Amino acid sequence: MTADELVDALQEAWQGRRRGAFRDMLAVDVHWTDPFCEEPIFGPEAIGDHASLLWEAFPDARVEASGQRLGDGHFIAAPIRITGTHAGELPSLPPTGRQVAVHAVLYCELDPPRERLWRVRVFLDGYDAAVQMGVLPKRGSFAERAMLVVRGFGVRRGGSGEVEGGPPAPR
Repeated sequence: MTADELVDALQEAWQGRRRGAFRDMLAVDVHWTDPFCEEPIFGPEAIGDHASLLWEAFPDARVEASGQRLGDGHFIAAPIRITGTHAGELPSLPPTGRQVAVHAVLYCELDPPRERLWRVRVFLDGYDAAVQMGVLPKRGSFAERAMLVVRGFGVRRGGSGEVEGGPPAPR
């Protein structure tokens, strides 16, 4: 398969909701990281288990291409869009019933024979996804400023670089 075909197959595996489908395009020693992994995930079966969390939390989840892919035959960057309704359980988070739509980039490296995806790293804005789910406050809102104060970061004054209750920011 070409790199584009491998990424197409990866997207179909996420859509198809079948754990075993990840064996078709991923190397046996695949290395996967995304913002929702505490540590890297190794192997197609572990990635299938990880995908099942998305399928349970977002039963209507869709993963689709959202732009032109860039690659050189060994590496490929593929923009995608992930959409769905948070209707199922996540660890420590009951369903919110809210729609989520996030853009992501899959940055993939092919294995040495260039037959399977070997290293996959997913870049996306997890904070924005949490805002859409209603779990975190919008950036720049009063609620976000209050959260930062509670966490001990203070509140930034209008562009001066100083933080209330603390020393000036380094320049």
